[in-house]
Amino acid sequence: MSGPAAAVVTGAEILVRTLVACGVDTCFTNPGTSEMHFVAALDRVEGMRCVLALFEGVATGAADGYARMTDRPASTLLHLGPGLANGLANLHNAHRALSPVVNIVGEHATYHRQHDPPLRSNIDALAGVYSSWSQSVESSGATAAAAADAVAAALTPPGRISTLILPADTAWSESSESAAAPRAVPARARVDETRVRAAADTLRNGDAALILNGPLLRSAPLEICGRIAAATGAELLAPTQVPRLERGGGRVFVDRIPYVIESALKRLRHLKHVVLINARAPVAFFAYPGKPSVLLPPDCEVMTLADPAEDGLDAIERLADALGARQHDAVREPFRPPALPTGAVTLPGLAAVIAALMPEQAIVVDESITSGRGLLPATRTSAPHDWLTNPGGSIGTGLPLAIGAAVACPDRKVVCLESDGSGMYTVQGLWTMARERLDVVTVLFNNRTYEILKGEFRHVGAGVAGRKASDMLEIGRPDLDWVKLANAQGVGASRATTLDEFATYLRAALAERGPYLIEVML
Repeated sequence: MSGPAAAVVTGAEILVRTLVACGVDTCFTNPGTSEMHFVAALDRVEGMRCVLALFEGVATGAADGYARMTDRPASTLLHLGPGLANGLANLHNAHRALSPVVNIVGEHATYHRQHDPPLRSNIDALAGVYSSWSQSVESSGATAAAAADAVAAALTPPGRISTLILPADTAWSESSESAAAPRAVPARARVDETRVRAAADTLRNGDAALILNGPLLRSAPLEICGRIAAATGAELLAPTQVPRLERGGGRVFVDRIPYVIESALKRLRHLKHVVLINARAPVAFFAYPGKPSVLLPPDCEVMTLADPAEDGLDAIERLADALGARQHDAVREPFRPPALPTGAVTLPGLAAVIAALMPEQAIVVDESITSGRGLLPATRTSAPHDWLTNPGGSIGTGLPLAIGAAVACPDRKVVCLESDGSGMYTVQGLWTMARERLDVVTVLFNNRTYEILKGEFRHVGAGVAGRKASDMLEIGRPDLDWVKLANAQGVGASRATTLDEFATYLRAALAERGPYLIEVML
């Protein structure tokens, strides 16, 4: 007698089963017609949480935030080439943050593409902009292997984006294949001992700094780096924008390189030696007439101890041993939040309120742009927290990052510091926060202008802005009403016009679960 027949399922079901088997249990979605069989599979496969976004840029940004907090990928579900294109800006940020992301992009049925339907596009080319791995799955029998490969590609150091293109007939066709098991993922490469010794010699020369990024900005590696700093006198620095930094009272302090080029040049001008660990040499965000692109002094010796894909943690442990640094105590920040200020709204006053009321183990998502430049110094001795910024510089990532962080860490309060201009790029994220009841407090800095662009206009030497130019730098007429924008999407909101009001609203919002927005008028 023959054995029982293998169960027949769709290619989409095999895909979802394989993602779950490989540890991908969260999907940020914005589906269309070609993805309906993936959507149907969600009812038949246990273990996948799906979060709907009303714009693809929210989905991709949320996947970035999720990855930063879990060190593993979520998937996105995007509709054809235009859906992927809508998500590319925040995939750029995820790419720069080295976040693992698995994109599932629907495609027309294999036999339908030849007819050039209106939504036909070159998905391979779009995916190739930021994906290190991309594959179109042309049959349901190939779906399991492709899904497992996509997850492994995303987890390959230092963290990558992969894109699996799923034709509609692959999704709906039946197959007797089983879900694929997780693939082996390459470990981070170990740094050669000669580089460790060279780094030790460099740090002994004085006037030196360690520039750290990626995994090195967590509290445990920072403790080791703090001992190295205590043993050698070296400074600890981080790039202007970091994927995730664990900081606050009780933790080792890392100074962020300033964004403004003049400030960065002044901050770094004394350095003679720099050791890069999972980081790259600092450069200006943009070119400015008559100003250098490289921020380090021309005579500064730069060496790479570990590139972003290498094992920086192992390297600093061996570096600490080579320097005899383990006998030294790292200098940690005291826990010393400021007193609550009162009176009229000022940027330093807002920073002090946030610093004073910071919840322990909060996740701070910072896209406050110019309004928030004083926030990092003010919160230096606040309760321990994580700080997420935007290494890619493509604005519109704050609200989506907060969604991903809140989904990843439901027991931690997320504080999203958002500016009015960048917030409008992905304002739909507020709806997702309400739908999922995510524990996010959004502080919206409303100055009704693109203040960052006004500064850039001056810095590039473009002259004096006339009427037409000025109109491109303002976002008034009509003024945005963020309380109404939040309420319309199901998020409670208040407007603060004084520091006293802001402190009252923030304290109340932090004490409750669920999404809330505080609009601060500047």
